[in-house]
Amino acid sequence: MDQSRSARDTVTRSIDALRRIFRAVRLSARHAERGLGLSGAQLFVLQQLGERPAGSLNDLAERTHTHQSSVSVVVRRLVERGLVTRTRAPGDTRRVRLRLSAAGRVLLRRSRPAVQSLLIEAITGLPSSHRRSLASTLERLVAEMGLAGSPAIMLSTEAEGQSPPEERPPRDSTRRARHRSGTASLRHASV
Repeated sequence: MDQSRSARDTVTRSIDALRRIFRAVRLSARHAERGLGLSGAQLFVLQQLGERPAGSLNDLAERTHTHQSSVSVVVRRLVERGLVTRTRAPGDTRRVRLRLSAAGRVLLRRSRPAVQSLLIEAITGLPSSHRRSLASTLERLVAEMGLAGSPAIMLSTEAEGQSPPEERPPRDSTRRARHRSGTASLRHASV
């Protein structure tokens, strides 16, 4: 097999793997929306709180591997719907405790596992050297696509109407990389 064919095969395998992940995220979000009236991100947060209450928004953000501001928006919507309760911690009124309400527990019993949980479990199950390599490779891919400055919001958050904060314009080097590969419009695409 010549090198160009080998390179094409490797690219195809990589793209196919990403397609499978993206498809799983879309299908999981669609099931949550149609079956439960939740976004995929809301279901993921609900399931995390179903495993154990959160002592703070930062605790929940850490457990969901997202920024506190992203998880805060999702929690606010769940509280508004009466699926999550938010109470002040005794002794520290700045700290908020989060737990499922009775309605949240009922809804959670009807749900399938959120794909985000499966993704985290799969990555966590990799040997540490593979996790480091995966993280480095994905970060490099994001940079090559000119997406390094884009916000990393929760998976399936845009489906519930939360749009990401305004993005910074790309640096000159990323702009060149995008033009080289013909992906200048990718920066604003929802994936």
